[in-house]
Amino acid sequence: MIELILIFIFGIVFGSFLNVVILRVPNNESVIFNASHCYSCDNKLKPWHNIPLFSWIFLGGKCAYCQSKISKQYPIIELVSGLLFVALAQKLTISIPTIFIYLSFTMLLALSMIDFKYKMVPDSLNLLAILFAIIGVWSISSLIENFTNALLVAGGFTLLRFALSYILTSLARIEADKTLTPWTKYYQRYPYIEAMGEGDIMVAATMGALLGVELALVAIFLSAILTLPIMVMVHNKSAEEQRVPFVPFLALATFIVYIYDSPIMRYIEANY
Repeated sequence: MIELILIFIFGIVFGSFLNVVILRVPNNESVIFNASHCYSCDNKLKPWHNIPLFSWIFLGGKCAYCQSKISKQYPIIELVSGLLFVALAQKLTISIPTIFIYLSFTMLLALSMIDFKYKMVPDSLNLLAILFAIIGVWSISSLIENFTNALLVAGGFTLLRFALSYILTSLARIEADKTLTPWTKYYQRYPYIEAMGEGDIMVAATMGALLGVELALVAIFLSAILTLPIMVMVHNKSAEEQRVPFVPFLALATFIVYIYDSPIMRYIEANY
């Protein structure tokens, strides 16, 4: 029990750093230099203002200086980071590979929040997620296997992206052709519709390294199911509102499949 508490504390402390990453990386700011400060009044925070989870609670979710509201993102990310490490530690026990796997999942967590807030997927964090996923092993042979699986899933995802983009663009072209007139047929321009971003392909590589090819396919299918209700909700919205961030669903599906990999594989082997 004490070990799990210590693991949780380490997780929420790292989650506090993740908040810095989520806030600064999209703005091209250093995550190491410049002391933490309030973005409303610019006052530097004291050490007791930065205690993970507890500071937000004791301050009532407000800045100690200007009383401006502090986003709920901070305690949520810290809590999720702590629970994430506890879950992985219980599944794998504490080891160096477990720490690398945890770091890979925390990069996916940061990417999910950035994609959700800014509709962007920074390459720097994506590459770190892939790297940590590949090296989270005990042997060279396993490292090579992880690297191979990352390439295979990323390649498959690239083909899927190309096919879906082609289908969506073709449907848009067919719909646009219905409104053509003799005056506009030589001026019609068809946009190429991207079904997924390049960042999603890099996340797929991380999924391949963490899960292997078979389970990665399960996770991709699960992410599509998780996304479906949101897609239905935004169906009649504007084009901008229809841009649903996909990384959070990929990351969540990856974690679920990773935690329940054994029963999922038993089901696959028993039925296929």
